[in-house]
Amino acid sequence: MPTDFTVKAMNAIHRGILKISGGKAGWHVSDMPVLKLTTIGRKSGQPRTVMLTSPIQEGSTIVVVASRGGDDIHPAWFLNLRDNPQVEVSYRGEPTRGMHARVATAEERARLWPLVVADHKNYAEYQTKTTREIPLVLLEEPAS
Repeated sequence: MPTDFTVKAMNAIHRGILKISGGKAGWHVSDMPVLKLTTIGRKSGQPRTVMLTSPIQEGSTIVVVASRGGDDIHPAWFLNLRDNPQVEVSYRGEPTRGMHARVATAEERARLWPLVVADHKNYAEYQTKTTREIPLVLLEEPAS
């Protein structure tokens, strides 16, 4: 399983690629669009930013997978947005916008999970490594 150091290092490298390229490289990984997700730390109250991929998009809804490589613990960003669902998202290098994050319902996950693993088999492999059900998170436009 990835250590916290490994996860942070991978994110720093990814952000570095974006910065060095002037935002021209790094917005796609493994045939998936990349987004920058900013949550509020549940303990610190400070903004926390992570780079994530999105295997599925439906309309303006962006789906992300809280896999942490199949670890038995949830990623910190997931715990942060679970406690405070108001997030900021920069998607494919577009301007940052406020969004609402929520965990997919059982019915939504039952429909979406097969779509995720059909094109991105690594997520299916991650699920076999852990007893926790890997959550799908829906990033949605805020309600008017």
